[in-house]
Amino acid sequence: MSHTRPQSSTDTREWLETDGLGGFASGTVDGVRTRRYHGLLLVAAQPAGRYMLVNGFDAWVEAGDQRLALSSHRYVPDVIHPDGRSRIGAFARDPWPTWTYAIGDRAQIRQEIMVLPGHAGTVITWSLSGDAPDPVGLTVRPLLSGRDYHALHRENSSFRFEPEVGGDRVTWRPYPGVPAVHSTSNGAYRHDPAWYRNFEYAQEAARGLDALEDLASPGELSWTLSAGERAIWVLSSEPDAPRHVPTGRVAGIINTASRTELRRRAALGSSLDRAADAYIVRRGGGRTIIAGYPWFTDWGRDTFIAMRGLTLATGRLAEARDILLEWSDAIVDGMLPNRFADAGGEPEFNAVDASLWFIIAVHELEAAVGARPRVLPAPARGRLFDAVERILLAYSAGTRFGIRADDDGLLAAGAPGVQLTWMDAKVGDVVFTPRSGKPVEVNALWLNALRIAGQRTPRWLTAYEQGGAAFERRFWNEAAGALYDVVDVDHHAGAVDASIRPNQIFAVGGLPFPVVSSDRARQIVDVVEQQLLTPMGLRTLAPGSAGYAPRYEGGVWSRDSAYHQGTVWPWLLGPFVEAWLRVHGNTKTTRATARRRFLDPLQAHLDDAGLGHISEITDAEAPFTPRGCPFQAWSLGEFLRLERQVLAAEPRSETDGLLI
Repeated sequence: MSHTRPQSSTDTREWLETDGLGGFASGTVDGVRTRRYHGLLLVAAQPAGRYMLVNGFDAWVEAGDQRLALSSHRYVPDVIHPDGRSRIGAFARDPWPTWTYAIGDRAQIRQEIMVLPGHAGTVITWSLSGDAPDPVGLTVRPLLSGRDYHALHRENSSFRFEPEVGGDRVTWRPYPGVPAVHSTSNGAYRHDPAWYRNFEYAQEAARGLDALEDLASPGELSWTLSAGERAIWVLSSEPDAPRHVPTGRVAGIINTASRTELRRRAALGSSLDRAADAYIVRRGGGRTIIAGYPWFTDWGRDTFIAMRGLTLATGRLAEARDILLEWSDAIVDGMLPNRFADAGGEPEFNAVDASLWFIIAVHELEAAVGARPRVLPAPARGRLFDAVERILLAYSAGTRFGIRADDDGLLAAGAPGVQLTWMDAKVGDVVFTPRSGKPVEVNALWLNALRIAGQRTPRWLTAYEQGGAAFERRFWNEAAGALYDVVDVDHHAGAVDASIRPNQIFAVGGLPFPVVSSDRARQIVDVVEQQLLTPMGLRTLAPGSAGYAPRYEGGVWSRDSAYHQGTVWPWLLGPFVEAWLRVHGNTKTTRATARRRFLDPLQAHLDDAGLGHISEITDAEAPFTPRGCPFQAWSLGEFLRLERQVLAAEPRSETDGLLI
């Protein structure tokens, strides 16, 4: 994807490069950092947490008697300096972020940023092309912090500027206990410590958060460039980084690594496959999925929802197996963690549905593996089935947070001050959508999990039949022609929440087995389509409802209180489209109609915010401004599941079109 724009314009769309370890580099097309998370070297630390080490750089070239900037920053009070962004003539995101800067009338500087998977490091290169009458000088000043990636950095006397210099390598150790920054280049280093003060991050300010930062610049790197030559700068936090790039061999090694990485990315397939690859990372000896960039880590619920599209729909079955096996060891009292603590503390188990989504993912992996047992050998299969049994036994008997199978066969859950469903916004002690009782999508998941396990253990099939009958009887809201969002609200028998929310769609689509009869299924889909559907996904609450929020904006309280009160979530389009096909008939014609109506707007969004990816959320009303994480795993995962499976030329045969 190339992008050309007039000088002095802004382009705040974001690019992303990931290392497969949980670290990444990111920024905007015009080079102005707008988030505290934008940087060149942001690395993951095990077992959890990330450090921002190198936030960016100041860069300029000297051509003849001219000094021309290649970088721009926003400083207080909303001052852009220097003017490097005005020289950007073109930008391409594939195969990695690449900028072309105009140097005079006839010469260009090409800047590339590439992260090599499997290494906590970033490669930045510059090359000169066009008709440059003389070699040009290139100077780069690194801008460092060495902070937790959620924090901000201010000038202080503790920052250690002193470098360790050896040949082509310079190492900075900003603070004790923080990973070192290893800088290797084919240029010259001059030590010249300085503080750059009062950077301003527009996106942080818009979110009502602190937005000012000071960064340390230890010195300068410089090169003399002639046409056809490359200035190479390698940043790494790995202790053995010098062994990766030996002295005097920087250019050769990076040229080889670039060619290898180019082949790897090409082999992944389409740009969507390459985008999916960004979320699949190592955890311990296995794999997991990052829920979203730039601020999420691996979350249980998100992992099992997203992996169906990111791994199963893309044929990455071995990685899907490794993800499920890695998470299966984390089950405690039948529950899987919703997320792991950033600092390696105790995991948070506040998700009633994470374990149920795990069971769905196991089922779909087994179906995808089919006659290829080597992908899922008997020992691995046994571990996963054992995990399924442990979850269902604990949920049936009762576990923490009031999670238990009730006498009617439905699953109850909820405790004061705890957010257990995917509608989990909370500030302090305030849970905005507690949904305590028997939430509709949790029970659709519960019934699916029982039916899946019942294929091997008859007792679960009996429980499924009991719960299925109760679901039809207790969740149907005749007046609305839809399903209640929660029954037995706050564990009060007979109390119901009749809010029109998207959670009811899971009774018809998004799961292997629908749990409502066909006549009711059509009514549910019609209500959701009429009141909740937008071009970007489903609203979380119908317009006109009490508490409905048309915009997701402002400070923390304002945003979190709107998070599930109207705000649109693109990932919900997956279950909706599947439900829509089930009630309209899964034919070639209806699939083509669905693709045009529901998939094309998301396809266009791939070039709107996080380039090549789909945002976490959007506003509930036009123009449906993208909000939240610009790179969200389950948004892209459900898009891929729709494209590769639900709307594929030939539908899957397992349960398509079948209604109980």
